[in-house]
Amino acid sequence: MKGQSAERIQSLFPVLLASLLVLGTAQLVFDSLKSGKSYVFQYHGKPEKLRKSVFVLPEDRMDESCNLFEGQWVWDNVSYPLYEENSCPYLVKQTTCLKNGRPDSFYQNWRWQPHACNLPRFDPLKLLDILRDKRLMFIGDSVQRAQFESMVCLVQSVIPKGKKSFKRDPPRKVFKAKEYNATIEYYWAPFIVESISDHATNHTVLKRLVNLDSISKHGKSWEGVDVLVFESYVWWMYRPQINATYGSMEDVQEYNVTTAYRIAMETWGNWLESTINPHLQKVFFMSMSPTHL
Repeated sequence: MKGQSAERIQSLFPVLLASLLVLGTAQLVFDSLKSGKSYVFQYHGKPEKLRKSVFVLPEDRMDESCNLFEGQWVWDNVSYPLYEENSCPYLVKQTTCLKNGRPDSFYQNWRWQPHACNLPRFDPLKLLDILRDKRLMFIGDSVQRAQFESMVCLVQSVIPKGKKSFKRDPPRKVFKAKEYNATIEYYWAPFIVESISDHATNHTVLKRLVNLDSISKHGKSWEGVDVLVFESYVWWMYRPQINATYGSMEDVQEYNVTTAYRIAMETWGNWLESTINPHLQKVFFMSMSPTHL
């Protein structure tokens, strides 16, 4: 009995990326309903006109007191899966579990159920309406690439042929819903700050080297993006120490990984404070995935 239970729990992991993506999207929609004026970052630039809020029907509104992150996984074979891998041409080979020989498919039917409220079923048209004239970008390593692909798969089926496009522009991938002028993008930056592993396809190196105080090269591609979703963790965990520079590019030192990670996050935070306009942009940071594909 315990073995069966362990197998069922283990089978949850491959679907967590897609499920957490839906949960994060629900949080994005949920946040769009709020009208509070408390911001995470102070913006010292010129005041800009606020974007018009998205109209939400009363039946789709959620109680602001509901904690979306307290709940449990429930089995749903009626409304799930939200998409099947053979219906989405944008998945890379390593994330197609069934094509790679996985014998079962029931892992696709788990969904997140908050204790205090019900999440509305994911509606790609509503999300596209929220993203109209906007850019959504996932930034990080292959975990974020999987998030990006899952998001694209969630919305692409409702967009007619000829009304969508997919472009590879390393280190970016860009999916565009033309009628909405909305883009869903991915940007490869495994450490968020700059490193010698920033090449989108040729990034395997024997000794990783991170520039802990350098982020401007990446940051130029992030400026003005409406919704930024960052993630960085797995690539830091290769060894207990990591080669890095701070200040002079010639001064390479060996840092404890936790120290280097903290410095990199401070560099990222400083970039956010100086660049992000909280009136117009949203920023999310995703912690480590429970498993890495």
